[in-house]
Amino acid sequence: MVSDRVFISIILPVLHEAGTINTVIAHLRGLQQNSPLEIIVVDGDPAGGTLQAIQDEGSVRVLAEPGRARQMNCGASQAHGEVLLFLHADTLLPQQGLTRIAVALTDTRIVAGAFDLGFDTKRNIFRVTEKYAALRTRLTRIPFGDQAIFVRKTYFNEIGGYAEIPLMEDIELMAHIKKRGGRISIIPLRVLTSPRRYEQEGLLYCTFRNWALQLCYLAGVSPEKLVKWYR
Repeated sequence: MVSDRVFISIILPVLHEAGTINTVIAHLRGLQQNSPLEIIVVDGDPAGGTLQAIQDEGSVRVLAEPGRARQMNCGASQAHGEVLLFLHADTLLPQQGLTRIAVALTDTRIVAGAFDLGFDTKRNIFRVTEKYAALRTRLTRIPFGDQAIFVRKTYFNEIGGYAEIPLMEDIELMAHIKKRGGRISIIPLRVLTSPRRYEQEGLLYCTFRNWALQLCYLAGVSPEKLVKWYR
């Protein structure tokens, strides 16, 4: 029998998420899992507005310079777990998510992974996006940050963590792992991500903009230029 016990440090990079952070943390505390769990919230707001709103006394609160990559690296540097799980503050893990990570990592060849993308909405148009994302992830083996990326801590440190660039840090990390020959597990369970950006800006607009940004990045356009278009 394989063991599904592994110490996971969940790192949440946040900025102005006081209204949602307690929901995310409560959800994490309620997940079914057999192992110790560490929750590290890294706030890019100098005033620490999100940190001040946290009600969970067991969560680690960290202030860092703004920038998702910098915040995630900062959280990783303070983590004690064997596995680092990078979770967006508007994303919920599936109920068996932590256990499935532990089981996946019983294969010592696996160094990183992620989940399938899901949206917290009943609108059918988002089901199409979910199916596209599942197909893309399996073809490329390069999951995105909103799919809850996890990495063995020793391996993460060995490769230098996230490149501290303003955009595409998730693609850069996973592409780097793939280039090095590291195995990436895609767990066939969906996270639930808030569709708020897609609903505010339009699903088709966001989808095609993201495609264009990814293609430009792969073609060599710098993240510093891309972030201006993204915003």
